Amino acid sequence: MMIERLGFTIPAMLVAIVVAHAGQDGDVSFPGGGVAFDGTAVYAAPVKDVVTHPRGLTVTAWVNLDATADSQVFLNTGAANEGFTFYLYDGMVRMLVKNRADGYVYAVAPAPKPGEWTHYAGTYDGESVAVYMNGVLRELKNAPGQLTGLGEMLTLGGLDYGKRVVKGKLGDLRVYDRVLSETEIAAAAGGETASGPVARWTDSGRDGDTWAAAGSTVTARLMEAARVLLNRREDGYRGIWYYNQKSDDEYVYKYSGGLGTYCAKHIPFAWYAPQVNKTFFTYGGTYKNENRLIHMVSYFDHATGEVPRPLLLLDKQTDDAHDNPVINLDPDGYIWIFSSSHGTGRPSYISRSVEPYSIDRFELKWEGNFSYPQPWIIPGKGWLFMHTHYTGGRAICMSTSPDGVNWTERRFLSRMAQGHYQVTNFFGQKVGSAFNYHPPEKGLNWRTNLYYMESDDLGQTWKTAAGEVLEPMLTDPKSPCLVAEYESLGLNVYMKDINFDSAGRPVILYLTSKGYESGPKNMPRTWTIARWTGQDWQILPSNIISDNNYDMGSIYVETDAQLRLIAPTQVGPQPYNPGGEVAMWLSDDGGKSWTLVRQMTRNSPYNHTYVRRPVNAHPGFYGFWADGHGREPSISRLYFCNRDGDVFRLPFDMEGDTAKPELVEP
Repeated sequence: MMIERLGFTIPAMLVAIVVAHAGQDGDVSFPGGGVAFDGTAVYAAPVKDVVTHPRGLTVTAWVNLDATADSQVFLNTGAANEGFTFYLYDGMVRMLVKNRADGYVYAVAPAPKPGEWTHYAGTYDGESVAVYMNGVLRELKNAPGQLTGLGEMLTLGGLDYGKRVVKGKLGDLRVYDRVLSETEIAAAAGGETASGPVARWTDSGRDGDTWAAAGSTVTARLMEAARVLLNRREDGYRGIWYYNQKSDDEYVYKYSGGLGTYCAKHIPFAWYAPQVNKTFFTYGGTYKNENRLIHMVSYFDHATGEVPRPLLLLDKQTDDAHDNPVINLDPDGYIWIFSSSHGTGRPSYISRSVEPYSIDRFELKWEGNFSYPQPWIIPGKGWLFMHTHYTGGRAICMSTSPDGVNWTERRFLSRMAQGHYQVTNFFGQKVGSAFNYHPPEKGLNWRTNLYYMESDDLGQTWKTAAGEVLEPMLTDPKSPCLVAEYESLGLNVYMKDINFDSAGRPVILYLTSKGYESGPKNMPRTWTIARWTGQDWQILPSNIISDNNYDMGSIYVETDAQLRLIAPTQVGPQPYNPGGEVAMWLSDDGGKSWTLVRQMTRNSPYNHTYVRRPVNAHPGFYGFWADGHGREPSISRLYFCNRDGDVFRLPFDMEGDTAKPELVEP
């Protein structure tokens, strides 16, 4: 009998010899003492010096862990689920490779016993990924493609800046630019060295903050421990490109594009401070040569007409734009950034500027988990933080705080069936929430109905617009807070924005369509206004039709009669994909009829997406958004407009410390 593996044919008897030599249950011995890791320190070497072949890779490590409950990374390149990661996760050791632009594959082996040396090896050859334990192949997975998303650094003992760091010891870490045979891997588990490692880190190579690889010029250096906030300037404004759910048709994705100001359920992205005449803003950015989400903070100086180099606050270790940040300014001028997470798998953060009205440096104030952040400060009362928590569905939740640092336990407000999406805003002492819900047994792509609730006592009591007291947690889709019923009509409801008239009565902007897929079959996609009159709800469908469910714009209530909408309502270069060309619409009768007053962008190479309204919007910085290709990965630029509809592009590359945004010709 013959066994084939990665191009090698091995006699079955030899495999039996390998098992006897290396064993499957830890009957191997590591000859050195190992290098100790205390759960904070990580070493890093330039990835270009180590990983030289995208279809030929072997990594090996001796592992001796104090405990195995928490995820710990042995060797890694790129962000989480990028490049490759050789690590312990969820009770198994994984060899994970990102082998194509839209996915990754991993093979697994059992976790080591705490306090016991165990040898692991992982391989990738462009066709399959494999993991070995003590010289024995434990799993082989098909993975055609090549390594992608390698990033800039190879890290040893954890992810960068002190995440998932080993607690215990590592020994004899090796990286090869080829796939070792099973015989060679078994020999490595027995203490022998296969020829040609690109880098090999042993006990003797470590000297203080450096760890030199034996027999090569590669040196890994100690990274700053447990650093979450990076607080460094970038040389331009570059947005994240992201997609969600491939569709196997000409539109390619359910939604996609330049999503630096995504999503509608993240509020707000910009905030005008009249005290310094600046509009501060945040967005989901990316590195110049790698599409990896970084949280960026900057401002537009209305006095000079310039922007500074933006601040890179933190690296979110993903390309998922659901992790985008939002911004708030407190009454003392301190800038707060709420850094989201998509579900419970990654941490969320709250950071505050060290100085008022300054983006020079931020300090971390809180770490935990939240999704779809919408933080508001109620004058004289404190913070009311509206957000979502993934627990048996997307539940609407709230927390309060007197100082932004000490938070109450989250309170669950509503979870009807599979949960909700919501948009919120504040007016004086009141916070209002407009939301839809996911019907049971249809999946999260279906969302329907329109609901509204509000609180004027920092979330202690929630009421309908008419003042009827609600009893959270809401679970019945027929709740008294139902504004408009669309489920029986078979229509999806996509939340966009919420604002208030001069009396604090809510004005809700949303879009309806026949289904979740991109393309013409779910037309018409109708922009709709719901207004509370003080007595009842007016539902005002408009003459404005979009070609994608994820076209997102903002509603401006300038007087009770005059409403302004800025949104990508016009067909763009990638029709039926999110966004398009940005237009300005005006209503002088409270939303009953609309007039197109200006098409703000034309002949764009990419669709413009997610136009966001700043809090206290200044006429010189009235809307904020990004662009990006709707059907394939691309660069993404950032834009803002003034109240007249002039559009300005933020500098993609900067040479000086400040620059003037570029006027985009209509």
